[in-house]
Amino acid sequence: MRRYLLKRLLLAIPTIVGVTVLIFIVMRVLPGDPLAIIFGENTGIYVLTEEQLQASRRSLGLDKPLYAQYFAWMGDVLRGDFGRSFWRPDPVREIIVRRGAISAQIALMAVAISWVVGLPIGILSAVRRNSTLDYVSRFLVTLFMAVPSFWLGLTFILITVIFFTWKPPITVNYLWTDPLKNLQMTIGPAIAMGIGLGAFIARMNRTTLLEVIREDYVRTARAKGLTERVVILRHALKNSLLPVVTVSGLQLAGLLGGSVAVERAFGVPGLGTALVQAITERDWMVIQNLVLLYAVIFVFVNLAIDLAYGWIDPRVRYG
Repeated sequence: MRRYLLKRLLLAIPTIVGVTVLIFIVMRVLPGDPLAIIFGENTGIYVLTEEQLQASRRSLGLDKPLYAQYFAWMGDVLRGDFGRSFWRPDPVREIIVRRGAISAQIALMAVAISWVVGLPIGILSAVRRNSTLDYVSRFLVTLFMAVPSFWLGLTFILITVIFFTWKPPITVNYLWTDPLKNLQMTIGPAIAMGIGLGAFIARMNRTTLLEVIREDYVRTARAKGLTERVVILRHALKNSLLPVVTVSGLQLAGLLGGSVAVERAFGVPGLGTALVQAITERDWMVIQNLVLLYAVIFVFVNLAIDLAYGWIDPRVRYG
């Protein structure tokens, strides 16, 4: 296990380095000078002369060769310094900490809701195949897979406002400061994203469970006189969870970056909203560090998924 973990971590290094090189090149290839856009005449905020623009470039290190700028950025990242936003005085690290906590909480809640909703539906649909319950569940699963999550979010808001005169709070509250208000702020986005993901989990779980229940060891368990509940839950379900865990892990990695549409619908200031706002404003310091953060998240989530295989299925061995 240790050798496998070390090998995967070593393989992750060139992946992350490749992402850093790619995003660094893309941000420099895009047309337009970020400083000229920020401090240009059309912005109506700041107007700098050419000499002042050159001085600003020198202060930010933009007058150096590209390789020097890249290594300077990597050195700052290794020291935990992600720079500052062009438009705001906040350091990028504070933006990540402040908004990342909300996005991470919503992502974990959404994945938990997807398992609570998707696994029982997938199990019942597989056990009672081609029954009325199976047809109804398959119809609902297909429906919620097709419906965008932001539409579910808007519907959730309309229902709560019209029938319960309730709306999400507009202030940001963290779980460790005010759990009740934090739950009011995060439960809506988590449900909106969790239902769609739960439909996909149900579809995946049904398919894999139908394959597993035809295996010889499942028939042997039934021949021993075990009840159908024990056969499904103790023997078949555990071995059918590998694809479900894979999908959930990948979805979790994506959700950790934030869902822009859902965050906008509920007014939640997450990382997805921060990234779109930075792209709109050409705030490349925020963009390149957020993309680097997403790459690191995907690498470590994939590693956690691979390690979970051995815990779920004892047949999986790491060499």
